[in-house]
Amino acid sequence: MGGKTVTRADLCEAVYRKVGLSRTESAQLVEVVLDEISDCIIRGEPVKLSSFGSFIVRSKSERVGRNPKTGEEVPISPRRVMVFKPSNVLKDKINSALIDGGQGTNPGDD
Repeated sequence: MGGKTVTRADLCEAVYRKVGLSRTESAQLVEVVLDEISDCIIRGEPVKLSSFGSFIVRSKSERVGRNPKTGEEVPISPRRVMVFKPSNVLKDKINSALIDGGQGTNPGDD
């Protein structure tokens, strides 16, 4: 799937092919998993997926930013942001794919 965005439909198709559920059941399974992950993140709970990574919500306090065009100082309101921290297993897979077969690189990155 190099170079393209993986969509919900792609995930549903992968579940359909690899697990053997019907297409409808596969789509429902993907939706339930994504909804559960979303609900936990919205509540501020970290989501840890073994051998994949963690989704963590961080709170950022109010700060002063600067408009790059005008140089004017602008207040940036407090907010919550989600960050993803990949597991060491995922990092190792990414790096070994790069070394072993050149997967994960963009064409023309020579």
